[in-house]
Amino acid sequence: MKQGRLLFLGDSLIANFDWQARITHFEVQNLSTCGETVQSLLNKMTLIKDQAADPQIIFIMIGTNNLLMEDYTYLDSLQKSVVLLSQYYPTAEVIINSLFPLQISWIDQEAVQQLNLSMKTISLQSGCCFLDLFANFKSIKAGLFQADGIHFTEAGYNLWAKSILEYIAFLLEDD
Repeated sequence: MKQGRLLFLGDSLIANFDWQARITHFEVQNLSTCGETVQSLLNKMTLIKDQAADPQIIFIMIGTNNLLMEDYTYLDSLQKSVVLLSQYYPTAEVIINSLFPLQISWIDQEAVQQLNLSMKTISLQSGCCFLDLFANFKSIKAGLFQADGIHFTEAGYNLWAKSILEYIAFLLEDD
């Protein structure tokens, strides 16, 4: 029997993986889209509300495409998205996932860490949770990213899925 519904929102990092196979004790609904930016996620909030059936947990991984376009001004749209999700689903736990240490030469890792700090602040101000995996992925260094430096290998997805499961278990235990 499923413990509830888990809604995934984000870009290709979320969209291109079979989360249901990894998170079997939840009914997983994945409304992620390849190429999604924070603004495009905000723009489709009404559609999400119409499609998502009462999730207990909402997991957001967004901002990678903004980062790749060197757009560091998306934090206001992220906060608006989180506020809307909290209004649409007042009993759901909303989790914002940190940005990852992408293996792209023009990406300033210090800027990524500053964005992650701002995202963490948004989560605290909005009453939601923040899953910071930047350090976990940075410390391993090899084998987590595909050759493009953005998308994950099987090992990267395994680490991410394990981290999400541990965090969800922590949230459920804490309730």
